[in-house]
Amino acid sequence: MNFSHITWLDDKGHIKPPIFLYALLAYLARGWCIFIASLTQMGDRSELVRIFYPEKSDFLLALGAGLGAVLIYLVVIAERRRSPQWLRPIFVHLKWGLWLLLMIDGVLLGQRLNHGQFLFHWSLALDALILFWSGIYLIKSKRLSYYLRDWPKEEPKIEQKELQP
Repeated sequence: MNFSHITWLDDKGHIKPPIFLYALLAYLARGWCIFIASLTQMGDRSELVRIFYPEKSDFLLALGAGLGAVLIYLVVIAERRRSPQWLRPIFVHLKWGLWLLLMIDGVLLGQRLNHGQFLFHWSLALDALILFWSGIYLIKSKRLSYYLRDWPKEEPKIEQKELQP
């Protein structure tokens, strides 16, 4: 049978992580992405950070909240290798971790709105829109649900003894 038209399975028949999961994790860890990008600037390294996070406390909270997304990314990498097995129970409940990170990001968005005195800004509106669509994705995505159930429990191998006549 030819299954080449099914692009969401890898060579071993396991479900690949959805691309939007990677995009969601990058969005949740955007504080870390901005921090790493600021390290590449030769001049004022804090200028890039100030563009996205005018308040230093907002940036530090984004780094703290983004640490959860980095940890979830490491669990996704461990799933691709199917080891270590002790991460399997964590992987099965990854959706709850994503919900928690989205709620923390919503609280941080509220704090950034408060620091901006609730004035409209495009970056805050875009953050709110991405949070909304990410929540819808977590609720509706069948592929994400299938992916989170794809790491099966390892059954102990039982050797069958040959019956001797």
